[in-house]
Amino acid sequence: MSTDEPADGRVYDPDAPHTFPDEKLNRMLPALLEDPEVQAYLDAQNVNAVKRKGYNDHGPKHISIVRNRALRLYELLKRADVDFNGAADQGLDEADEPVIVALAATLHDVGHVVHRDQHAYYSIPLASDILDRLLAEWYDTPEAVRVKAETLHAILCHHTEEDPLTREAGVIRVADALDMERGRSRIPYEKGGRGINTLSSQAIRNVTLEEGGDAPVLVEIEMVNAAGVYQVDNLLKAKLQDSMLEEYVRIVAVNTKEESGLVERIEL
Repeated sequence: MSTDEPADGRVYDPDAPHTFPDEKLNRMLPALLEDPEVQAYLDAQNVNAVKRKGYNDHGPKHISIVRNRALRLYELLKRADVDFNGAADQGLDEADEPVIVALAATLHDVGHVVHRDQHAYYSIPLASDILDRLLAEWYDTPEAVRVKAETLHAILCHHTEEDPLTREAGVIRVADALDMERGRSRIPYEKGGRGINTLSSQAIRNVTLEEGGDAPVLVEIEMVNAAGVYQVDNLLKAKLQDSMLEEYVRIVAVNTKEESGLVERIEL
């Protein structure tokens, strides 16, 4: 599964070989992505975040990247036989794990329509209403309530003030920080924004997630100057901490130092 958006616009490739059961995910995703209310929220999220507050992108492109990277992270962890406890603790199926991941990745930032500050808490009631409507199409009431509960937990815990109690939630928390390339800061940068989030994001050229050898997941981050260290050290490492994924993820930053032609690898 690519960490980038497929050329045909899909955000998940149902024909790719996976190490997890994906039949429920394949049924759910098209309806989620085509839902007009969901799409309206994703479009509206950037008004407070970017237009009014000058932060990096939190709109449809950010959501697409976070969802892709969350599913990629989940896939790599499943290949390494890492146990996920969210769906299991609720008596749900293994196939519900990626459903929870995809739903939470899609809806985690809807609270931005209320306010950028404390947006994770505003996301809960808004996402709850959406989930009540959508999950009724795919689940009986008891299972829908449990999927909803785990999805809301994952949404809340993408905020660093709340520690994940499930690995599904940990995946969302880490994947949110993995959207850090320069494209993320395109809108505020073009509008003249020069805050540390914008400038550090401009320094990141590429992010890849692969099998890590000595760890299930290797996150390799290519940056062109040292400003990118802020994204990695202050944002990604902060979200990895207490995510229930710390021992499974290895982070390596590669500074290509365009101005000097030197290459430096930094393990963080």
